[in-house]
Amino acid sequence: MTDEKTGTTFRLAYVPGVTPAKWVNIWTERLPDVPITLTAVPTADAVTLLRDGGADAGFVRLPIDRDGLSVIPLYVETTVVVVPKDHDLAAADEVTLADLAEEEVLHPLDDTIEWTERPGLPAFTRPDTTAHAVELVAAGTGLLVVPQSLARLHHRKDLTYRTVTDAPQSQVALTWPADATTDLMEDFIGIVRGRTANSSRGRTTAPAEKPAPKPRKSPQQRTARRPTQPARKKKGNRSR
Repeated sequence: MTDEKTGTTFRLAYVPGVTPAKWVNIWTERLPDVPITLTAVPTADAVTLLRDGGADAGFVRLPIDRDGLSVIPLYVETTVVVVPKDHDLAAADEVTLADLAEEEVLHPLDDTIEWTERPGLPAFTRPDTTAHAVELVAAGTGLLVVPQSLARLHHRKDLTYRTVTDAPQSQVALTWPADATTDLMEDFIGIVRGRTANSSRGRTTAPAEKPAPKPRKSPQQRTARRPTQPARKKKGNRSR
């Protein structure tokens, strides 16, 4: 990525469940001469892609190894449990981790939730991906706890999901190589942070310097410049 005069492409990566469309739309309106390309990347590969120069910025899920990266946390997602539609938990509006205590809960290798203690009973296998775990839920071999956006991404007609009120939550963040904060990167940061197009197109600018106050004039200077009033003529008595 160089500057926008070259017509270069800004490369944006994103992990499953993140929808960057609203930011991309603003980018294309403000910088029509700089195309933006999107790359869907598995959660486990996002940081490596950025460090290897495969993308200029990326939307990732925290926590990540932040070494050499700049990170702006954005939003926290609701955590849900994915269950078959005919499961007992499907009858509830929301559930707690205690409600999962006797259930086999799948824990895929690309799990994005940071657990201090995994919920439920260990399942018979650890699927490689969340997508595979969803298939196992549909087969009736366990339940799955994920951020809500992933439950929506892998929606199936035979499955549903319910909010887990006391589960840890996943946070989405914008990240990029710390040594590559270019003008284009500043533009994108401004878009993500909601800055308007008038705020230097999202770039951080130094505040304008206030003009130095004018020195006050001394009483002698004010007197010297005061225009002299013409002397008034005295009115004499008029003869009749």
